[in-house]
Amino acid sequence: MKNKNQFLLLCSAGLLSLAVAADVTMTDGTIDLPSYAISAPEKSPVFDCLWSYQRARRSIYPYVLNDNLYAQKSEMKTWKALYLENEYLKVCVLPEVGGRLFYAIDKTNGYDIFYRQDAIKPANVGMNGAWISGGVEWNVFHHHRISTQMPCDYRLVANADGSKTIWLGETERRHRMSWAIGITVRPGSSCMEIDGRLVNCTEDSNSMLFWANVATHSNPDYQIIFPQNTEFTAYHAKSSIGHWPIMKEPFTDVDAYTNHVDVSWWKNHTVGNSLFAWELPEDFIGGYDHGKDAGTMLVGNRHIVRGGKFWSWGPNSGWPTKILTDARGHYVELMVGAYTDSQPDYNWSLPGETKVFKQYWYGVRNLKGIKLGDETVALNMEKPSSDQLFLAVNATKKVE
Repeated sequence: MKNKNQFLLLCSAGLLSLAVAADVTMTDGTIDLPSYAISAPEKSPVFDCLWSYQRARRSIYPYVLNDNLYAQKSEMKTWKALYLENEYLKVCVLPEVGGRLFYAIDKTNGYDIFYRQDAIKPANVGMNGAWISGGVEWNVFHHHRISTQMPCDYRLVANADGSKTIWLGETERRHRMSWAIGITVRPGSSCMEIDGRLVNCTEDSNSMLFWANVATHSNPDYQIIFPQNTEFTAYHAKSSIGHWPIMKEPFTDVDAYTNHVDVSWWKNHTVGNSLFAWELPEDFIGGYDHGKDAGTMLVGNRHIVRGGKFWSWGPNSGWPTKILTDARGHYVELMVGAYTDSQPDYNWSLPGETKVFKQYWYGVRNLKGIKLGDETVALNMEKPSSDQLFLAVNATKKVE
């Protein structure tokens, strides 16, 4: 090239230099965490509530209402913890807290791919009350599912190809439907594979949805990534529509967005809000911390993994910093849904039907943002100036 500054190339796929992939380790262990106790639940059965929950009917029975949260001090508690680890990832799951994926560390740079809590600090947010923020919450059959704070079943499986899987699941007693989520880590891969099984083992047709509630640390440098060809964003039930990423109109009656605001930046949301990608046009969403030059990719076939959204409390809210954590700060929820593209837009599960889906989640670094990606690579391309081109790629496995 005539001018070496005309082309700037950064290839940050650390896997390319690896000769032999290390084994995956899987451990059934424990973790000690400051934990706030939950008061005793209601004694009387609650068959139905007079108010809606997440814009849908709030049916509790046969579960108990557990919204009496009065603990002011925490005590150190030992929780059961399940671990998956290879040379690129360390993943921790808490089966006693709804099977929550508690944290995942990108070992190449120490970045927390998800928001890592410093305490088990429930607040009255879930369908039956107690709920914690952080990590990944499995919202099965309903958002902030009824058992989100309860123990779930689990099984550790060593696969023939050298990969290892933590399977989580339960039978949800309201509709007697079952679900299972598998988290797989493979040798030589920086990617978590998520397998979903949603099973209607009854003789009835039931409504259902699935959303993975993926929390990530946020700050003024944090940007939510929707595919470039996303033109519009919507609110719950598509009741409000706005342009993406530069909003020009009131959104959910919030006038703060009318002055051509770039709503992809967390710092620009003065109030809490949900924004769904309208008719998700590509197979991913993500988030990027430009201060840390690292981020999170969530990938899935958009014809099945149809929903992509984010929720933010907003920088001015005390909920994420005072009520839900001791000291970990703000977060944003990146959510990906299967068989639905909005909340609470349900779909039908027929008698005996099993619905399946697969997703791929991984951390990225040194990209300065994300323009395109799938389960193997994430890519960014920008023009810093008229005579320069910046190109950066991350790979999740060895690419010849």
